[in-house]
Order: sequence, then structure tokens, then C-alpha cells
Amino acid sequence: MTVRQARCYGTEILSEVRGPEKSATPALDADVLLQHILSCDKTFLLFHGDTDLAPEHESVFREYVRKRCTGLPVAYITGHKEFYGYDFSVSPATLIPKPDTELLVEKALEAIAEMRSRSPERILSVCDMCAGTGCVGISIVKACAETGIVPAAMLPLLTLSDISADALALARMNARNLLSMHKSASVVFSRSNLFGNLGGTFDIIVSNPPYVPASETAELLKDGRSEPALALNGDVELDGSLSGTDDGLSVMRNLVPQCYEHLSPGGILLAESGEYNAPDTKNIFERAGFSEVRAYMDLSGQMRVTEGRKPL
Repeated sequence: MTVRQARCYGTEILSEVRGPEKSATPALDADVLLQHILSCDKTFLLFHGDTDLAPEHESVFREYVRKRCTGLPVAYITGHKEFYGYDFSVSPATLIPKPDTELLVEKALEAIAEMRSRSPERILSVCDMCAGTGCVGISIVKACAETGIVPAAMLPLLTLSDISADALALARMNARNLLSMHKSASVVFSRSNLFGNLGGTFDIIVSNPPYVPASETAELLKDGRSEPALALNGDVELDGSLSGTDDGLSVMRNLVPQCYEHLSPGGILLAESGEYNAPDTKNIFERAGFSEVRAYMDLSGQMRVTEGRKPL
């Protein structure tokens, strides 16, 4: 099988899938899987169509295509996903990083720049709560280092926290892979049910918590995507029981007041929610005591990130 034949094979097989497992981008999926196996880019595929695949590469490609036909996301098959221009390891223990979530990073960087303009001598602290892969918090620190927003010796102190031990292990690996070259980068890892096991205060808290209604979570997972329900279902109380509200905001109702208590005066909370419950998220912020509460639109023009400041 040549590269060209492999691309045609993968596209054809994936195009034939019907039902919720059907891929919306069969040709792209086939190319990404092939690029991963061959450790090459799209240009190589385009200009080396007559190159024969090694037997072991052809075997792995056929197996990857089979897995993709079950609805398993490409990122879980390859174990990698780009986020904010950085390569993150992923696994079914965590959600796959989504482009819309990069808005959390952008707004956090703006907040860091603003805080540094007022107190340039102070090293800031950032907590990524419900961190998953750690993509948000790690991207914030790495972008600070690479863009010069913060001097190399004064990178924000980062805390990555998640209830899942498996997710935290993945976040630890991503931090090691992406931040080890930045000597002043400091990362603390905390396994905690929200702030149950985590003390201290922070200048900025970012969070992409579970916010999907329970009924929709069940429907989403019917397509074989294998993302953890724990990271999706927002209708769960602190003790793990279902709230019965089915609005996806039970976690948020517990998270936001806890964030308020763990923010320094003048500190900022940035939290992602669904476009359908963003207005209610804004109300939760205001009831918790936050001021200057505002919502930001994602790449699709939907309300996605809510920001609030703890008064001085």
C-alpha cells in the first residue's frame, strides 16, 4: 500500500460509517492518523504519494482507521492534541482540549499583563482548577515565557488541580514536557475535589469545569467518543451525587464561591461554560460577590468564558 492508497483507503472507510460514530472529516482524519504513524507533515503526504508504507505502518494504520470507525476521537488514538500552538499528550482520562478553550488562556494573559502593570515586582500565582491535561495553565505559563509578557525569572507560580488522579498524572507529564526548559517555572500538583484539599490564595484562577447537563452528557457519549463523564457532567454535587437540576451548573454553583474565597483581593476568576448556561453562570458570579462580571464570546460567537474580579 502506498501513501496515496492509504489516504484513499482511510477516507473511503471512514466515509462509509453511519450513525453517531460517523466522522465529519474523514479525509482529514485519515491524513492525521497517517502523519502520526509516519512522523511527517501534510506536505510529505502530498508529495510522496507513491512511497510504499512499511508493512508494520500499514498494519497500524488499518488498526487506527478501525478504531476511528467506532467513534474514538483521533486525539485519543494518536495520544496527542495541539492546544494554543503546543503539543499536549491526551488520554481518555481527560477531555480533549478544544480550540474554544484557548479563550481562557488569552483572557488570563490579558489579566497577567494588567496586574503586572500595577505591580511589576510581584510574582503572580495562577491556579488551573479542574485542570485535566493541564493545557490551560501550562499554556498560560509557557506563553508568558515565550512572548515576554513576564520576565523569564518571574513566571507565574502555577497550581494544577483535578479530582482525577489519572488526569493529574497526565498534567504532570505535560508540564514536564512543555515547561522543563523554562528554569523559573514552578508547578504544584494537587488532587482535590474543587478546593477541598487545596489551601492558599491566588491572583488568577482559571477553570474549565464540567458544565454539560446530565441528560446531554449521556447523549454525547453515545457516539463512542470515550471522554470521561466525570469531566462533562455538570449536574454533580460535591459528594458525587446527581443534583437533579439538569442545567449543568451544579459544579459551577460550588466552584465559584470557593474560588472567591481562594482569590486574593483584586484577583480574577475566568471560567468556561456552555453557551446555553453562560447567562446563569454570570448570575452565579454576581451572587458570589464578584464585581466587573462579563462574558466573552468564543470562535463561533457563542458566550463561553465568564470573568469576575474579587473586590479590593
